[in-house]
Amino acid sequence: MKVFNQTLTIETKGFSHIIDITNQLESAVEESGIENGTALVFVPGSTGGVTTIEYEPGLLKDFPELMEKLIPSNRSYHHDQTWHDGNGFSHLRSSLIGTSLVLPIYRGSVIHGTWQQVVIVDFDNRPRRRNVVIHLLGE
Repeated sequence: MKVFNQTLTIETKGFSHIIDITNQLESAVEESGIENGTALVFVPGSTGGVTTIEYEPGLLKDFPELMEKLIPSNRSYHHDQTWHDGNGFSHLRSSLIGTSLVLPIYRGSVIHGTWQQVVIVDFDNRPRRRNVVIHLLGE
């Protein structure tokens, strides 16, 4: 069994900024030499997220609009009263989407749909430098 780790550093803009990391993930799998196994993508922290989406202009607008409808950024949350940082909405969005994603690796490639990209979403209320952990396990 082989284990391979890589950490990406990504500059984000906050406020549901979506970054496509599919190519970086596929490059990590190629570099690892793993033919069959699993790929874990993880964003440390409680205001980021990892998911899949079709990375196209319409959805890059629709997704943040959906997050704003579900968990508005313009209201006060109990978290804000505790920490006074105004990012309670960011934590809630992160917990809804999740901070990790597992995908299969088969014949040396990450399995995903043709129009399905792996993305990092920064929900915080400010730009950030995010680390993204790619952890590969397989043979």
